[in-house]
Amino acid sequence: MFNPRLTETLTDFPFARLNALLAPIAPPAHLAMINMSVGEPQGAMPAFARQIVIDEVDGWNRYPPNQGLPDLNIAICEWLTRRYKLPGGLLDPAQHCHPTAGSKEGVYVIATVATPQEKGGGKPIVALPNPFYQAYLGGAVLSGGEPLLVNANAENGFLPEFDKIDEATWKRMSVVYLCSPANPQGAIAGMDYLQKLLRLCRKYDAVLALDECYAEIYTGKAPVGGLEAALAMDETGGKDPFRNLAVFHSLSKRSNAAGLRSGFMAGDPKLVAMMLRWRTYGGPQIPFAVQKASAALWREETHPIATREWYRKNFRVAEQILHNRFSYYTPGGGFFLWLDVGDGEEATRKLWAEAHLKVLPGGYTCRETGGTNTAQRYIRVALVHDENTTREAMTRLAGVL
Repeated sequence: MFNPRLTETLTDFPFARLNALLAPIAPPAHLAMINMSVGEPQGAMPAFARQIVIDEVDGWNRYPPNQGLPDLNIAICEWLTRRYKLPGGLLDPAQHCHPTAGSKEGVYVIATVATPQEKGGGKPIVALPNPFYQAYLGGAVLSGGEPLLVNANAENGFLPEFDKIDEATWKRMSVVYLCSPANPQGAIAGMDYLQKLLRLCRKYDAVLALDECYAEIYTGKAPVGGLEAALAMDETGGKDPFRNLAVFHSLSKRSNAAGLRSGFMAGDPKLVAMMLRWRTYGGPQIPFAVQKASAALWREETHPIATREWYRKNFRVAEQILHNRFSYYTPGGGFFLWLDVGDGEEATRKLWAEAHLKVLPGGYTCRETGGTNTAQRYIRVALVHDENTTREAMTRLAGVL
């Protein structure tokens, strides 16, 4: 009675697997539990946004517009223009962006929107980096596409080499997922990488689905964006610079607003229109209060600076304690440590049993290719707590492993 794509192709979600792994183990009761398995920011959402949600009491008896409040769409386009130094007026709020219930909804749905029943004489292929954010695989499988896992490991700088895929496979490609900065490794795709990948997608009429939800969390230079890269290679005179491109952003990380469930998709107007069409049938409308708070958050630029400094402090603590172990490196973006501990599951059990510290085995974010899970040696550690908690966690980790 169930969809076999859901029950047979998709395995248990990583956190369900993690809970099962740790269930038989009793952690030390004298140590407070520190959960670093989930990328859930522990800082506070800005007070002004909380107040908007509290004050917006009149909209709960009405259906919000599925296409988003005009003011929210304007705020999104204004932010994209500022962040990526786009020409003023290039983005049309009615055509180039669409609010979603977090970036997770957007990256999941884009595969359904952009995957036909057949392509290139066979089943459409949806490519994704390996390791990957689980919504990519869910979107690929439940859209009817065939997932193609492209390894992103230390040897290639943690950026998947999509350009090495053969032409016959590219002819069947419908969607190519990329996360920059990457979850979990923090690698950032540069201008040349993004433009080369977008050219390939255009050549074979595939969609580049670029997840930029960590774009505002970086340790050095601000990451290049997909819209920015597309415009720099535009040959249409600004008439159609974003064709075959969809970028996704979220307030969850930028604004410590994971519970708000607010993000957006932007890019190719044809894709934006199809996303709205899909969401008109099956997508959750975003409450008025959330949309109004979101517009205010996208317009306010001081709190992301404080958020970045929060994570930079945490990385400095981690580097101080772990710098010569576990192939430690400070990532270019995001807030994860990707530590080579030899055996991710064993290290996870040991940290729970001896340090009451919860991390995620790297292998749970990855699938086997060629009989090997390239992430099984790693653990993913989310540096989402305050500086003191991070120091305590890193001290425990270093003492146990």
